[in-house]
Amino acid sequence: MLKGFYHETQILSWVLSYDGLHSPDSLAVTAAGIALALSEVPNTKVIAGVRVGLVDNKFIVNPTTKEMEESKLDLLLAGTDSAIFMIEGYCNFLPEEKLLEAVQIGQDAVRTICNEVNALVKKCGKPKMLDAIKLPPPELYKHMEEIAGDELVKVLQIRNKVPRRKALQSLEEKVLSILTEKGYVSKDQSFGIPETVADLLEVEEEDEEVVVDGEVDEGDVHIKPNGRRSSPSLFSEVDVKLVFKEVTSKFLRRRIVEGGKRSDGRTPEGIRPIDSSCGLLPRAHGSALFTRGETQSLAVVTLGDKQMAQRVDNLVDEEEFKRFYLQYSFPPSCVGEVGRIGAPSRREIGHGMLAERALEPILPSENDFPYTVRVESTITESNGSSSMASVCGGCLALQDAGVPVKCMIAGIAMGMVLDTEEFGGDGTPLILSDITGSEDASGDMDFKVAGNEDGVTAFQMDIKVGGITLPVMRTALLQARDGRKHILAEMLKCSPSPSKRLSKYAPLIHIMKVNPEKVNIIIGSGGKKVKSIIEETGVEAIDTQDDGIVKITAKDLSSIEKSISIISQLTMVPAVGDIYKNCEIKSVAPYGVFVEIAPGHEGLCHISELSSNWLPKAEDAFKVGDRVDVKLIEVNGKGQLRLSRKALLPEVTSEKSSAEQQARDLTEGNTEQSKDKSRDTKFVNPTKVDSVEDAPLSKKKAYKRLTSSARDGPKNSSTTVSSIASKDENSLVNGEAKIG
Repeated sequence: MLKGFYHETQILSWVLSYDGLHSPDSLAVTAAGIALALSEVPNTKVIAGVRVGLVDNKFIVNPTTKEMEESKLDLLLAGTDSAIFMIEGYCNFLPEEKLLEAVQIGQDAVRTICNEVNALVKKCGKPKMLDAIKLPPPELYKHMEEIAGDELVKVLQIRNKVPRRKALQSLEEKVLSILTEKGYVSKDQSFGIPETVADLLEVEEEDEEVVVDGEVDEGDVHIKPNGRRSSPSLFSEVDVKLVFKEVTSKFLRRRIVEGGKRSDGRTPEGIRPIDSSCGLLPRAHGSALFTRGETQSLAVVTLGDKQMAQRVDNLVDEEEFKRFYLQYSFPPSCVGEVGRIGAPSRREIGHGMLAERALEPILPSENDFPYTVRVESTITESNGSSSMASVCGGCLALQDAGVPVKCMIAGIAMGMVLDTEEFGGDGTPLILSDITGSEDASGDMDFKVAGNEDGVTAFQMDIKVGGITLPVMRTALLQARDGRKHILAEMLKCSPSPSKRLSKYAPLIHIMKVNPEKVNIIIGSGGKKVKSIIEETGVEAIDTQDDGIVKITAKDLSSIEKSISIISQLTMVPAVGDIYKNCEIKSVAPYGVFVEIAPGHEGLCHISELSSNWLPKAEDAFKVGDRVDVKLIEVNGKGQLRLSRKALLPEVTSEKSSAEQQARDLTEGNTEQSKDKSRDTKFVNPTKVDSVEDAPLSKKKAYKRLTSSARDGPKNSSTTVSSIASKDENSLVNGEAKIG
């Protein structure tokens, strides 16, 4: 849009219909560009936007949502037929050259769209409101440089932000006072465009502040410009403030180009001093304080279970949950201002999302680290890219919380002075590393890049001029890579360094595998069973999956052990040969007893399997509530269990066997001869042997009960850390964070 157009302009975009396949954001950029081009708003170029994905090493323009699920790149690009205005995207350590190739393909697509739109504008575009453009009088620039020029040179050499800002404010007031005394400035607030009947009938609201969408710094104008009319001798106060900002920007750019030094004395490639420390908040799961120059981020990491995941509203009728999210806070105090704190602003949401997507590629998979991870970045002071400071601080805080990140990453903001010939340069664009707030406000570019030494994970670029070309972007990306290397080296000097272990205050998560068919048994009707387990054991949560994975979250090991025992018993699959100790007899029948080997699992121990000696009736030796050791000897076709107590008892002698046989013959009344023999026989009373422990030491046998999880499914790849975790399916996530 042309400079000097002060009519309030609003572009509204709605999603009226969505097919679930084509993302509406890139279409909205192009639609806004078309609407602007067809309207009366004066603009110089047609804008269009496209998305570029990378699937199977092939670039796709405007890919579908299905294709984006496999894409290694998510690039949103906007520009004109000849230059790039904005890029924003995320990738998985994509090399700079590959990223530039994607930008080139996106720019070619934008050019094609712009050519079509230009043809449409020629047919049905409206005449532009060129007469509405009102620029400050040219003579005001001359007066401004004469009054403030020499002092501006000195003020812009002040290194620290706060003293420099105060000096600039004081100088601006001085210039305004001098121009007022000389009669150049009108004190009439209605000085501007003559009012119309519609203006008189309309109730004007109080002027709103214009908050610059960037790092707030000196020179930013916080008032809404009024309309103005040409006058040979009078300037409005708004004109003076706007011209002072432009002249300040001109002098700052000249100092950088001519002297090769910035306000704080750095070279164009210089990085501000970096300091970082971890563990400063002892009660938090992980924390880090990252300081770069006058920009500081306090990053805090909190770990939780699946229930702590962030729910996201979307256009499709599917629930979406994020197991990692970063929340960015930019309080007014960080720039020395007073302001009301309410819901997150558009700027806070955007900066937080950029930092979140930058850190996401270094996180472990959910199978390796099943925690929900939340990062909070609070900006305590700001003079330069606080979003990139959030990336650096967030990376250190993740390590301090014990998250096994794949590698370390850093972020840096790049700036640019495009037209260097105006200030005595050779015309080559000057790229600035690690820009401050004033260089962002006065420069031509804000290019944020995050990643490691090998590739990029996130990027965002805004251009304040008529766009840049691909060679300029290549120079900026390569210079940004050198800057990241320096920052990463400084982050390794962090003192105290990250603990790289889970905090004792972090929850413990135990992972176990059960038979998928048994998951419903754990949940119970309406979730009653799982709720009762949580109440009984004291764990915080039990999460079940359809594939049989069960995740138990608790604050201590003892509660996890209790829940593991209950779940193992509920989900076990009895197998022939298993031995069950201290099982309760639930009912007694003449032909045997029914024994509960686990909750919900009962089997019949026939009278013939109760004792090594003959029993006339089961109730003669056992009653309900008695506890016995049994062995599973058969599972019939109906799933019924046949148990044996006798199989665990020591072998009887031949004398006892003979006496048992004679007693059985006597009871059954086989023959009179048997009765006569029995009279001379010494009977042996049935002896109740409660367990294997009652047998002689020489006849004891060692039995090992097989865990049900070993039969229920494939082994889990998680590393066993806790003593309570078995060596197959069970693992307690509580280990050391490893880098790489």
